[in-house]
Amino acid sequence: MKKEILISYAVVLSLSLFAARGILAEGLPQRDDPDFNPPIDNPAYSEGEGPLVVIDAAHHNFNTIANGKYRSFAELLERDGYVVEGSEGLYTKFTEDALENIDVLVIVNALNEANVGYEEGNWKLPTPSAFEDEEIKAVKNWVMEGGSLMLVADHLQFPGGATDLADALGFSLSNSYVMRANSPLLLGKPDHEHNMIKFQNSDGSLKPSPILKGREGFDEAVDLVVSFTGEAFWIKPQSQAKPLLSLPEGTVGLLPSVADGFSEATPTIKTVGMLQGATLQLGDGKVAMFGEASMFSAQLSATPPEPSWEQGMNNPAAPQNFQFALNVLHWLSGLLPTSPPDCVALGESQPTIIDQDLNVHIPCAIYQGPFVD
Repeated sequence: MKKEILISYAVVLSLSLFAARGILAEGLPQRDDPDFNPPIDNPAYSEGEGPLVVIDAAHHNFNTIANGKYRSFAELLERDGYVVEGSEGLYTKFTEDALENIDVLVIVNALNEANVGYEEGNWKLPTPSAFEDEEIKAVKNWVMEGGSLMLVADHLQFPGGATDLADALGFSLSNSYVMRANSPLLLGKPDHEHNMIKFQNSDGSLKPSPILKGREGFDEAVDLVVSFTGEAFWIKPQSQAKPLLSLPEGTVGLLPSVADGFSEATPTIKTVGMLQGATLQLGDGKVAMFGEASMFSAQLSATPPEPSWEQGMNNPAAPQNFQFALNVLHWLSGLLPTSPPDCVALGESQPTIIDQDLNVHIPCAIYQGPFVD
């Protein structure tokens, strides 16, 4: 597949300005927002009686419950009735036995040991897999047999850690940074909102899914999802995965070799049509793949003496992200229909198409009809 590489001197020059200032979110002090507590009017389960959700913490994960970066996510699910645990102390590797009693496994920003340590300069290429081959086989078999997996890999170094697992599930990740091409930051003006990308019905960047409708009879519909930087990924040819968050016009993907290390030589890819969210029915199980982690968190980031900035579900510009997070878990745990009906028979002769401009064309992406089980 030919990838069109677009180099924009103006973009990378201005990017170097904020890279030097350390404005990218992962370079800022981050802490959980203790005041984030959105209302859940109709919890899916009685308290403590829902499915078991385990958030991986055994693979040098950047986002866990224990370090606070996914504590708000865990607390949100607990208030919806789920039983949520971090994997600290439970196991060090994914095995058949370790996965046996888990209903939903959440893996966020897993890293190979070689890439641990932003401050030590280890967020750079190469980015080997965070998982051993036997672990990948165990996870895929577990999904095929009915397990539900939420896999999240953010920008550079995180896609590398998840590439082999994602590939086995039907997704191709990129070690990219996705940003708005028209950001004020690209003009050298510091602005935390530079990395906020909006997915909405009005421009077609939200693709039809039961996740966006929510449970029948409840006010859970979502028509806006906001992400914060992240990566862009593809659905592999022949995969039956369905797009959910399709990157809109006005976004750009940069491919540095070192985290935040932009220069005039940094390659840039077209991201329109690439994805930050997709779903897949695989055997008897389900996979929800996302290319950005903060959309499911609620953090405060700041470089003193600047005031704290809300990054994630707590950001005022992302008022529906918490409902989106709940809907994703409702889909994974079987409370929502699996997918829209087949609107176009894909078949072996009609695979997912990725053209030379990296645009993704999937027939069911245009489906607008009702959803059924």
